[in-house]
Amino acid sequence: MATDADLLPEDRPVLEAACAAPMLDQILDWSAINSGSRNMDGLSAMAGRLVDAFSVLPGDLDRLPAAPVTSVAADGRESPMALGDNILLTVRPDAPLQLLFTGHMDTVFPTDSRFQTCQWLNESTLNGPGVADMKGGIAVMLAALKAFEASPLCDRIGYQVVLNSDEEIGSPGSAALLMQAAQGKQAAFTYEPSALPDGTLAGARPGSGNFSIVVTGRSAHAGRNPGDGRNALLAAADIALRLEALIRDGLTINPARIEGGGPNNVVPDHAILRVNMRARTPADQQMAQDALKAVLDEVAERREVAIHIHGGFGRPPKPMDDRALALFTLVRDCGRWLGQDIGWRDTGGVCDGNNIAACGVPVVDTMGVRGGSIHSDQEYLIVPSLGERASLTALLLYTLARNGMPRPA
Repeated sequence: MATDADLLPEDRPVLEAACAAPMLDQILDWSAINSGSRNMDGLSAMAGRLVDAFSVLPGDLDRLPAAPVTSVAADGRESPMALGDNILLTVRPDAPLQLLFTGHMDTVFPTDSRFQTCQWLNESTLNGPGVADMKGGIAVMLAALKAFEASPLCDRIGYQVVLNSDEEIGSPGSAALLMQAAQGKQAAFTYEPSALPDGTLAGARPGSGNFSIVVTGRSAHAGRNPGDGRNALLAAADIALRLEALIRDGLTINPARIEGGGPNNVVPDHAILRVNMRARTPADQQMAQDALKAVLDEVAERREVAIHIHGGFGRPPKPMDDRALALFTLVRDCGRWLGQDIGWRDTGGVCDGNNIAACGVPVVDTMGVRGGSIHSDQEYLIVPSLGERASLTALLLYTLARNGMPRPA
Protein backbone atom coordinates (compact mmCIF):
# COMPACT_ATOMS: atom_id res chain seq x y z
CA MET A 1 0.00 0.00 0.00
CA ALA A 2 1.24 3.48 -0.82
CA THR A 3 2.02 5.79 2.08
CA ASP A 4 2.34 9.51 2.77
CA ALA A 5 5.89 9.27 1.47
CA ASP A 6 4.49 8.70 -2.02
CA LEU A 7 2.73 12.09 -2.08
CA LEU A 8 4.29 15.02 -3.86
CA PRO A 9 5.49 17.85 -1.59
CA GLU A 10 2.91 20.25 -2.99
CA ASP A 11 0.09 17.84 -2.04
CA ARG A 12 0.66 18.05 1.70
CA PRO A 13 -0.44 21.66 2.38
CA VAL A 14 -3.73 21.00 0.59
CA LEU A 15 -4.39 17.87 2.65
CA GLU A 16 -3.41 19.55 5.90
CA ALA A 17 -5.74 22.46 5.20
CA ALA A 18 -8.62 20.07 4.49
CA CYS A 19 -8.12 18.21 7.75
CA ALA A 20 -7.83 21.44 9.75
CA ALA A 21 -11.26 22.75 8.74
CA PRO A 22 -13.86 23.17 11.54
CA MET A 23 -16.01 20.31 10.29
CA LEU A 24 -17.12 18.92 13.66
CA ASP A 25 -18.27 22.33 14.93
CA GLN A 26 -20.25 22.83 11.73
CA ILE A 27 -21.92 19.44 12.03
CA LEU A 28 -22.92 20.04 15.65
CA ASP A 29 -24.42 23.40 14.67
CA TRP A 30 -26.20 22.14 11.56
CA SER A 31 -27.56 18.98 13.20
CA ALA A 32 -29.22 21.11 15.89
CA ILE A 33 -31.50 22.44 13.14
CA ASN A 34 -34.40 20.13 12.28
CA SER A 35 -34.37 20.19 8.49
CA GLY A 36 -36.79 17.40 7.71
CA SER A 37 -37.94 17.47 4.09
CA ARG A 38 -41.36 18.86 5.09
CA ASN A 39 -40.10 21.39 7.66
CA MET A 40 -40.05 24.64 5.68
CA ASP A 41 -38.87 26.78 8.61
CA GLY A 42 -36.04 24.37 9.41
CA LEU A 43 -34.99 24.10 5.77
CA SER A 44 -34.95 27.88 5.47
CA ALA A 45 -32.73 28.16 8.54
CA MET A 46 -30.44 25.43 7.23
CA ALA A 47 -30.18 27.07 3.81
CA GLY A 48 -29.17 30.30 5.52
CA ARG A 49 -26.41 28.53 7.44
CA LEU A 50 -25.12 26.90 4.26
CA VAL A 51 -25.12 30.14 2.29
CA ASP A 52 -22.99 31.67 5.04
CA ALA A 53 -20.66 28.66 5.14
CA PHE A 54 -20.13 28.37 1.38
CA SER A 55 -19.67 32.11 0.92
CA VAL A 56 -15.97 31.56 1.76
CA LEU A 57 -15.59 30.04 -1.71
CA PRO A 58 -15.23 32.19 -4.85
CA GLY A 59 -17.86 32.37 -7.55
CA ASP A 60 -21.57 33.17 -7.72
CA LEU A 61 -23.78 31.83 -4.94
CA ASP A 62 -27.55 31.67 -5.49
CA ARG A 63 -30.45 30.56 -3.31
CA LEU A 64 -33.11 29.24 -5.68
CA PRO A 65 -36.75 28.21 -5.15
CA ALA A 66 -37.69 24.63 -5.95
CA ALA A 67 -39.50 23.82 -9.18
CA PRO A 68 -43.29 23.49 -8.67
CA VAL A 69 -44.48 19.92 -8.13
CA THR A 70 -47.67 18.30 -6.86
CA SER A 71 -48.55 15.40 -4.59
CA VAL A 72 -51.65 13.21 -4.35
CA ALA A 73 -53.57 13.31 -1.07
CA ALA A 74 -55.55 10.41 0.38
CA ASP A 75 -58.72 11.74 -1.28
CA GLY A 76 -57.05 11.53 -4.70
CA ARG A 77 -56.71 15.25 -5.27
CA GLU A 78 -53.44 16.77 -6.44
CA SER A 79 -52.12 19.81 -4.63
CA PRO A 80 -48.89 21.83 -4.68
CA MET A 81 -46.07 20.37 -2.59
CA ALA A 82 -44.21 22.75 -0.30
CA LEU A 83 -40.45 22.46 -0.81
CA GLY A 84 -37.43 24.34 0.49
CA ASP A 85 -34.96 26.44 -1.43
CA ASN A 86 -31.90 24.98 -3.14
CA ILE A 87 -28.38 26.41 -3.28
CA LEU A 88 -26.24 26.73 -6.41
CA LEU A 89 -22.60 27.83 -6.37
CA THR A 90 -20.76 28.39 -9.68
CA VAL A 91 -16.97 28.73 -9.67
CA ARG A 92 -14.76 29.33 -12.75
CA PRO A 93 -17.23 28.19 -15.45
CA ASP A 94 -14.56 28.74 -18.13
CA ALA A 95 -11.88 26.49 -16.56
CA PRO A 96 -10.75 23.53 -18.72
CA LEU A 97 -12.03 20.84 -16.32
CA GLN A 98 -15.59 21.15 -15.03
CA LEU A 99 -16.88 19.17 -12.04
CA LEU A 100 -20.16 18.91 -10.11
CA PHE A 101 -20.48 18.51 -6.33
CA THR A 102 -23.84 17.75 -4.74
CA GLY A 103 -25.30 17.30 -1.30
CA HIS A 104 -28.66 17.57 0.44
CA MET A 105 -29.62 19.61 3.47
CA ASP A 106 -32.82 17.74 4.30
CA THR A 107 -33.17 14.80 6.67
CA VAL A 108 -35.88 12.18 7.18
CA PHE A 109 -36.71 13.38 10.72
CA PRO A 110 -39.96 15.41 11.03
CA THR A 111 -40.47 18.29 13.43
CA ASP A 112 -42.19 16.04 15.97
CA SER A 113 -39.40 13.42 15.94
CA ARG A 114 -37.91 12.59 19.32
CA PHE A 115 -34.50 12.49 17.62
CA GLN A 116 -33.42 16.13 17.68
CA THR A 117 -30.04 16.34 19.44
CA CYS A 118 -26.51 14.91 19.26
CA GLN A 119 -24.78 12.79 21.84
CA TRP A 120 -21.38 11.15 22.04
CA LEU A 121 -21.46 7.35 22.04
CA ASN A 122 -17.71 7.25 22.65
CA GLU A 123 -14.76 9.53 22.00
CA SER A 124 -14.85 8.90 18.24
CA THR A 125 -18.55 8.27 17.52
CA LEU A 126 -21.25 10.94 17.38
CA ASN A 127 -24.95 10.06 17.31
CA GLY A 128 -27.34 12.65 15.92
CA PRO A 129 -29.87 13.55 13.20
CA GLY A 130 -28.14 14.05 9.87
CA VAL A 131 -24.59 13.71 11.23
CA ALA A 132 -23.83 11.13 8.53
CA ASP A 133 -26.69 11.67 6.08
CA MET A 134 -25.56 14.15 5.15
CA LYS A 135 -24.60 17.22 7.09
CA GLY A 136 -21.30 15.49 7.76
CA GLY A 137 -20.86 15.00 4.02
CA ILE A 138 -21.54 18.67 3.28
CA ALA A 139 -18.90 19.67 5.85
CA VAL A 140 -16.40 17.33 4.17
CA MET A 141 -17.18 18.77 0.74
CA LEU A 142 -16.76 22.34 1.93
CA ALA A 143 -13.48 21.61 3.74
CA ALA A 144 -11.98 19.99 0.65
CA LEU A 145 -13.09 22.75 -1.72
CA LYS A 146 -11.80 25.46 0.60
CA ALA A 147 -8.44 23.71 0.85
CA PHE A 148 -8.25 23.27 -2.92
CA GLU A 149 -8.93 26.96 -3.47
CA ALA A 150 -5.68 27.73 -1.65
CA SER A 151 -3.66 25.46 -3.96
CA PRO A 152 -1.61 26.71 -6.95
CA LEU A 153 -3.59 24.52 -9.36
CA CYS A 154 -7.09 25.70 -8.48
CA ASP A 155 -7.51 27.69 -11.71
CA ARG A 156 -7.46 24.45 -13.72
CA ILE A 157 -10.81 23.29 -12.30
CA GLY A 158 -14.21 24.95 -12.40
CA TYR A 159 -17.18 23.52 -10.59
CA GLN A 160 -20.74 23.87 -9.47
CA VAL A 161 -22.13 22.90 -6.08
CA VAL A 162 -25.81 21.98 -5.71
CA LEU A 163 -27.22 21.64 -2.19
CA ASN A 164 -30.86 20.60 -2.44
CA SER A 165 -33.66 20.45 0.09
CA ASP A 166 -35.70 17.48 -1.11
CA GLU A 167 -33.35 14.55 -1.77
CA GLU A 168 -34.90 12.39 0.93
CA ILE A 169 -38.26 12.53 -0.88
CA GLY A 170 -36.81 11.88 -4.33
CA SER A 171 -35.65 15.39 -5.35
CA PRO A 172 -38.89 16.28 -7.16
CA GLY A 173 -38.25 20.02 -6.96
CA SER A 174 -34.51 19.92 -7.64
CA ALA A 175 -34.23 17.27 -10.37
CA ALA A 176 -34.26 19.91 -13.11
CA LEU A 177 -31.56 21.91 -11.31
CA LEU A 178 -29.39 18.79 -11.00
CA MET A 179 -29.87 18.00 -14.68
CA GLN A 180 -28.96 21.55 -15.69
CA ALA A 181 -25.88 21.56 -13.44
CA ALA A 182 -24.71 18.21 -14.85
CA GLN A 183 -24.50 19.61 -18.39
CA GLY A 184 -20.91 19.95 -19.57
CA LYS A 185 -19.37 18.33 -16.50
CA GLN A 186 -16.64 15.71 -16.86
CA ALA A 187 -17.27 14.13 -13.45
CA ALA A 188 -19.44 14.51 -10.36
CA PHE A 189 -19.17 13.74 -6.65
CA THR A 190 -22.05 13.38 -4.22
CA TYR A 191 -21.50 13.34 -0.47
CA GLU A 192 -23.80 10.59 0.75
CA PRO A 193 -22.21 8.57 3.57
CA SER A 194 -20.17 5.53 2.60
CA ALA A 195 -22.10 2.38 1.78
CA LEU A 196 -20.45 0.59 4.72
CA PRO A 197 -18.84 1.95 7.92
CA ASP A 198 -15.42 0.84 6.63
CA GLY A 199 -15.60 3.43 3.83
CA THR A 200 -16.81 1.19 1.00
CA LEU A 201 -18.34 3.19 -1.85
CA ALA A 202 -21.66 2.47 -3.55
CA GLY A 203 -21.11 1.27 -7.12
CA ALA A 204 -24.04 0.49 -9.39
CA ARG A 205 -27.48 1.50 -8.15
CA PRO A 206 -30.94 0.52 -9.39
CA GLY A 207 -33.46 3.05 -10.56
CA SER A 208 -36.42 3.85 -8.32
CA GLY A 209 -39.95 4.94 -9.13
CA ASN A 210 -42.73 5.99 -6.78
CA PHE A 211 -46.31 5.79 -8.01
CA SER A 212 -49.70 6.82 -6.65
CA ILE A 213 -52.36 4.84 -8.52
CA VAL A 214 -55.77 6.49 -8.09
CA VAL A 215 -58.74 4.18 -8.69
CA THR A 216 -62.25 5.56 -9.15
CA GLY A 217 -65.12 3.08 -9.04
CA ARG A 218 -68.87 3.43 -8.36
CA SER A 219 -70.52 3.43 -4.96
CA ALA A 220 -73.58 1.33 -4.16
CA HIS A 221 -75.37 -0.12 -1.14
CA ALA A 222 -73.56 -3.25 -0.01
CA GLY A 223 -76.85 -5.02 0.76
CA ARG A 224 -79.49 -3.68 -1.61
CA ASN A 225 -77.60 -3.35 -4.90
CA PRO A 226 -73.93 -4.33 -4.55
CA GLY A 227 -73.85 -5.46 -8.17
CA ASP A 228 -74.37 -1.88 -9.29
CA GLY A 229 -71.14 -0.83 -7.57
CA ARG A 230 -67.57 -0.99 -8.79
CA ASN A 231 -65.28 -1.67 -5.85
CA ALA A 232 -62.22 0.59 -6.06
CA LEU A 233 -60.58 -1.08 -3.07
CA LEU A 234 -60.73 -4.51 -4.71
CA ALA A 235 -59.37 -3.04 -7.93
CA ALA A 236 -56.42 -1.53 -6.04
CA ALA A 237 -55.77 -4.89 -4.36
CA ASP A 238 -56.01 -6.62 -7.73
CA ILE A 239 -53.37 -4.26 -9.12
CA ALA A 240 -51.09 -4.92 -6.14
CA LEU A 241 -51.28 -8.70 -6.61
CA ARG A 242 -50.67 -8.45 -10.34
CA LEU A 243 -47.63 -6.26 -9.72
CA GLU A 244 -46.28 -8.81 -7.25
CA ALA A 245 -46.32 -11.37 -10.04
CA LEU A 246 -43.95 -9.17 -12.08
CA ILE A 247 -41.14 -9.30 -9.51
CA ARG A 248 -38.02 -10.95 -10.92
CA ASP A 249 -34.26 -10.63 -10.95
CA GLY A 250 -33.55 -7.02 -11.87
CA LEU A 251 -36.94 -5.69 -10.74
CA THR A 252 -38.39 -5.33 -7.24
CA ILE A 253 -41.90 -4.01 -6.65
CA ASN A 254 -43.28 -2.98 -3.28
CA PRO A 255 -47.00 -2.16 -3.03
CA ALA A 256 -46.67 -0.19 0.18
CA ARG A 257 -50.12 1.15 1.09
CA ILE A 258 -53.77 1.20 0.00
CA GLU A 259 -55.85 4.18 1.07
CA GLY A 260 -59.60 4.45 0.66
CA GLY A 261 -62.77 2.65 1.55
CA GLY A 262 -65.52 3.70 3.91
CA PRO A 263 -68.50 2.31 5.82
CA ASN A 264 -69.03 -1.45 5.72
CA ASN A 265 -72.38 -1.07 4.01
CA VAL A 266 -71.09 0.97 1.05
CA VAL A 267 -69.20 -0.34 -1.97
CA PRO A 268 -66.11 1.91 -1.98
CA ASP A 269 -65.71 4.11 -5.04
CA HIS A 270 -62.23 5.45 -4.27
CA ALA A 271 -58.82 3.97 -3.46
CA ILE A 272 -55.15 4.88 -3.88
CA LEU A 273 -52.36 2.32 -4.17
CA ARG A 274 -48.86 3.60 -3.33
CA VAL A 275 -46.10 1.58 -5.02
CA ASN A 276 -42.31 1.67 -5.23
CA MET A 277 -40.45 -0.01 -8.10
CA ARG A 278 -36.69 -0.55 -8.37
CA ALA A 279 -35.16 -1.53 -11.72
CA ARG A 280 -31.54 -2.60 -12.11
CA THR A 281 -31.02 -1.46 -15.71
CA PRO A 282 -32.71 0.89 -18.20
CA ALA A 283 -34.13 -2.18 -19.94
CA ASP A 284 -35.62 -3.39 -16.64
CA GLN A 285 -37.13 0.05 -16.11
CA GLN A 286 -38.73 0.10 -19.56
CA MET A 287 -40.13 -3.39 -18.98
CA ALA A 288 -41.57 -2.25 -15.63
CA GLN A 289 -43.20 0.80 -17.17
CA ASP A 290 -44.74 -1.25 -20.00
CA ALA A 291 -45.93 -3.96 -17.60
CA LEU A 292 -47.47 -1.42 -15.23
CA LYS A 293 -49.46 0.15 -18.06
CA ALA A 294 -50.67 -3.29 -19.17
CA VAL A 295 -51.76 -4.18 -15.62
CA LEU A 296 -53.67 -0.93 -15.20
CA ASP A 297 -55.39 -1.34 -18.56
CA GLU A 298 -56.40 -4.93 -17.72
CA VAL A 299 -57.78 -4.07 -14.28
CA ALA A 300 -59.61 -0.99 -15.56
CA GLU A 301 -61.36 -3.06 -18.22
CA ARG A 302 -62.08 -6.11 -16.05
CA ARG A 303 -63.42 -4.17 -13.07
CA GLU A 304 -64.92 -1.24 -14.99
CA VAL A 305 -63.07 1.41 -13.01
CA ALA A 306 -61.12 4.51 -13.99
CA ILE A 307 -57.44 4.59 -13.10
CA HIS A 308 -55.09 7.58 -12.97
CA ILE A 309 -51.38 7.24 -12.23
CA HIS A 310 -49.25 9.95 -10.62
CA GLY A 311 -45.47 9.71 -10.35
CA GLY A 312 -42.77 7.81 -12.15
CA PHE A 313 -39.13 6.78 -12.10
CA GLY A 314 -37.60 9.83 -10.46
CA ARG A 315 -34.29 7.98 -10.05
CA PRO A 316 -33.02 6.31 -13.25
CA PRO A 317 -30.77 3.23 -12.96
CA LYS A 318 -27.07 3.94 -12.41
CA PRO A 319 -24.98 1.14 -13.94
CA MET A 320 -21.17 1.08 -13.76
CA ASP A 321 -19.77 1.88 -17.20
CA ASP A 322 -16.11 2.24 -18.22
CA ARG A 323 -15.95 5.96 -17.44
CA ALA A 324 -17.44 5.47 -13.99
CA LEU A 325 -15.04 2.60 -13.32
CA ALA A 326 -12.07 4.80 -14.26
CA LEU A 327 -13.28 7.49 -11.83
CA PHE A 328 -13.83 4.97 -9.02
CA THR A 329 -10.35 3.59 -9.65
CA LEU A 330 -8.84 7.07 -9.30
CA VAL A 331 -10.67 7.56 -5.99
CA ARG A 332 -9.37 4.19 -4.82
CA ASP A 333 -5.81 5.12 -5.82
CA CYS A 334 -6.03 8.46 -4.00
CA GLY A 335 -7.22 6.55 -0.96
CA ARG A 336 -4.23 4.24 -1.17
CA TRP A 337 -1.87 7.19 -1.31
CA LEU A 338 -3.47 8.34 1.96
CA GLY A 339 -3.36 4.91 3.58
CA GLN A 340 -7.11 4.38 3.12
CA ASP A 341 -8.36 1.06 1.76
CA ILE A 342 -11.35 1.95 -0.43
CA GLY A 343 -13.45 -0.43 -2.47
CA TRP A 344 -17.00 -0.40 -3.82
CA ARG A 345 -20.00 -2.64 -4.17
CA ASP A 346 -23.42 -2.51 -5.81
CA THR A 347 -26.28 -1.35 -3.59
CA GLY A 348 -30.07 -1.27 -3.64
CA GLY A 349 -30.31 2.33 -2.48
CA VAL A 350 -30.78 5.37 -4.70
CA CYS A 351 -29.76 9.03 -4.52
CA ASP A 352 -29.07 12.11 -6.65
CA GLY A 353 -26.14 10.22 -8.15
CA ASN A 354 -28.71 8.27 -10.19
CA ASN A 355 -30.00 11.46 -11.78
CA ILE A 356 -26.51 12.77 -12.50
CA ALA A 357 -25.37 9.50 -14.10
CA ALA A 358 -28.45 9.56 -16.32
CA CYS A 359 -27.05 12.79 -17.82
CA GLY A 360 -23.99 10.88 -19.01
CA VAL A 361 -21.68 12.11 -16.25
CA PRO A 362 -19.58 9.59 -14.27
CA VAL A 363 -20.31 10.05 -10.58
CA VAL A 364 -19.05 8.72 -7.26
CA ASP A 365 -21.95 9.36 -4.92
CA THR A 366 -20.70 8.15 -1.52
CA MET A 367 -17.83 10.55 -0.94
CA GLY A 368 -19.18 11.52 2.47
CA VAL A 369 -18.33 10.37 5.96
CA ARG A 370 -18.07 6.91 7.42
CA GLY A 371 -20.98 6.12 9.68
CA GLY A 372 -24.16 4.08 9.76
CA SER A 373 -27.75 3.44 10.90
CA ILE A 374 -28.96 6.33 8.78
CA HIS A 375 -32.70 7.12 8.68
CA SER A 376 -33.01 5.99 12.31
CA ASP A 377 -32.40 7.45 15.76
CA GLN A 378 -29.27 5.30 15.87
CA GLU A 379 -27.57 7.31 13.08
CA TYR A 380 -23.91 7.85 13.83
CA LEU A 381 -20.78 9.51 12.47
CA ILE A 382 -17.28 8.10 12.87
CA VAL A 383 -15.57 11.40 13.63
CA PRO A 384 -12.03 10.51 12.40
CA SER A 385 -13.55 9.99 8.95
CA LEU A 386 -14.04 13.76 8.64
CA GLY A 387 -10.33 14.29 8.09
CA GLU A 388 -10.04 11.10 6.05
CA ARG A 389 -12.75 12.02 3.58
CA ALA A 390 -11.84 15.70 3.34
CA SER A 391 -8.24 14.84 2.51
CA LEU A 392 -9.46 12.23 0.02
CA THR A 393 -11.47 14.80 -1.93
CA ALA A 394 -8.69 17.38 -1.67
CA LEU A 395 -6.13 14.94 -3.07
CA LEU A 396 -8.56 13.85 -5.75
CA LEU A 397 -9.03 17.46 -6.85
CA TYR A 398 -5.31 18.11 -6.86
CA THR A 399 -4.72 14.94 -8.90
CA LEU A 400 -7.41 15.86 -11.43
CA ALA A 401 -6.01 19.38 -11.74
CA ARG A 402 -2.51 18.00 -12.33
CA ASN A 403 -3.30 15.04 -14.58
CA GLY A 404 -6.78 15.59 -16.00
CA MET A 405 -9.58 13.03 -16.15
CA PRO A 406 -8.59 9.35 -16.01
CA ARG A 407 -9.03 7.42 -19.22
CA PRO A 408 -11.24 4.33 -19.31
CA ALA A 409 -9.35 1.07 -19.65
